[in-house]
Amino acid sequence: MPEQSTLRVLGPDDLDLLMSVTPGLFDAPMDRVQSAAFLRDPLHEIVLAFDADLAVGMATGTVLLHPDKPPAMFINEIGVRDGYLRRGIATRVTEKLIEIARGRGCRGIWLGTESDNDAALGLYRSMKADEVTGSFFGWDDAL
Repeated sequence: MPEQSTLRVLGPDDLDLLMSVTPGLFDAPMDRVQSAAFLRDPLHEIVLAFDADLAVGMATGTVLLHPDKPPAMFINEIGVRDGYLRRGIATRVTEKLIEIARGRGCRGIWLGTESDNDAALGLYRSMKADEVTGSFFGWDDAL
């Protein structure tokens, strides 16, 4: 049965809330300057899932603008705290982010993951995402 956590879409007034997320959900400690810039930018979205006051899941995305087609959304990352895995939280925060993207007129919602990331592949496949093969390239330790 999916976790009945509370979802919250953060905005510019939620900096203190984001800064109060305890370690273990994001890859690195929160950076106040980067967090404030992220929350202020209207092209960035973040959804947090809470179990009471503890942030247990998150998804972030960036709206991409193009001069020749509708906006798209790149899903930056999805994460769930270790003690909360396999409860439907990743699905819920991802679905909420997709709902936000569609509400903003995005046509094309996409992300990338490593071919050996079984948890991520399982999530995206369970959500009936279109699986596209291809190559990823990066600069400055992006991969």
